[in-house]
Amino acid sequence: MKVLVVGGGGREHALAWKLAQSPEVEKVYGAPGNPGIAKVGECVPISPTDVKALAEFAQREGIELTVVGPEAPLVAGITDEFQKKGLKVFGPSKEAARLEGSKVFAKEIMRELGVPTAPFWVFEDPNKAKEFIKEKGAPIVVKADGLAAGKGVVVAQTVEEALEAVERIMVQKVFGEAGNRIVVEECLKGEEVSYLVVTDGERYIPLEPAQDHKAVFDGDRGPNTGGMGAYSPAPVMSKELEAEVQKRVIEPILKGMRERGTPFRGVLYAGLMITESGPQVLEFNVRFGDPEAQTLMRRLESDLAQVCLSAAEGRLVEELRWSPETSICVVLASKGYPGKYEKGKVITGVEEAEKEPSVVVFHAGTKLENGKLVTNGGRVLNVTALGKDIVEARERVYRAIEKIHFEGMHYRRDIGLKAVKRLGRE
Repeated sequence: MKVLVVGGGGREHALAWKLAQSPEVEKVYGAPGNPGIAKVGECVPISPTDVKALAEFAQREGIELTVVGPEAPLVAGITDEFQKKGLKVFGPSKEAARLEGSKVFAKEIMRELGVPTAPFWVFEDPNKAKEFIKEKGAPIVVKADGLAAGKGVVVAQTVEEALEAVERIMVQKVFGEAGNRIVVEECLKGEEVSYLVVTDGERYIPLEPAQDHKAVFDGDRGPNTGGMGAYSPAPVMSKELEAEVQKRVIEPILKGMRERGTPFRGVLYAGLMITESGPQVLEFNVRFGDPEAQTLMRRLESDLAQVCLSAAEGRLVEELRWSPETSICVVLASKGYPGKYEKGKVITGVEEAEKEPSVVVFHAGTKLENGKLVTNGGRVLNVTALGKDIVEARERVYRAIEKIHFEGMHYRRDIGLKAVKRLGRE
């Protein structure tokens, strides 16, 4: 079958790479794709949010399955548009995608269904929000209601920082309409873990747990990003904890969405904080995590095309097969990211890096210019490796990174260290 992957980042390269391995898949298209995706398929210059043009392309080319990478097209209603045309798509409807598209909606549905999450308050008036924050004190969390590419959440350690966040989001409108409302919530303490399931609206199968690293600098310091690295499995997620998350988070949400008449199909991603009093939901995403997908695709042994098609058709496969190895992904970013950054810096050493054992480099923000690979985004490359354990995976990935260079390249050197400590392998 012909498959279309919507998006052009590292997650989409990982999905396209995995889909291309399926014996059922004759051709993979990427819209808009990137130079990495071009190695496993054909790139078409259509924006991920140009839903109508994507649907027309899929109809014209006889695309039998579309896998949507980023959240913006899902929130814009790509699934509804495709289904109107009788096209199969892996991803939730516009209404179901509100779980990520609106932080307010997500928090309110969690409160309604008794899903554990931090106490929260919603504001439409920046002055009222500021007054409340001064009264409440810090640490405190400020979130833009709408989509902000993973950068709309500020974990403020001081009142000043929280007030500045309100100013930037609601007054200066740095995220546009996404900042019309904000959620202010209590700050949770613990260890973060990403828990993803694939669902056909009724049944679900869990993906292996992964741990993301949001902050830009080592030691979880600095502003939040879209994600600077990940590893899987995540030792923090025990079997008992997983059962609790399924019962208290995943099942109530899937049931609640069905009862609203907006069943959720696709990937439901719960961003969790494992606190002393158990798991609490930080946020929901309605698609594969980025960079979690990169680590998961390296470990997945099942046929991804079959998994996605079965969910889209409402007849979910029974189980997934995983490699017992540990996978790791480290993001190489442009100087200045997650703030302003320059593009067009020449990248060298990717082929050399991939000669290292079990290393695959996914392209996140790259393009070809006059035959040279150059930077074209904040997150530029995702270097991934497998190992018999987290120690070996870390050694391999950081050895590969030493071979890659572009001006201003920066990355975290502590990805996976939490797992090393947890396993007592320092």
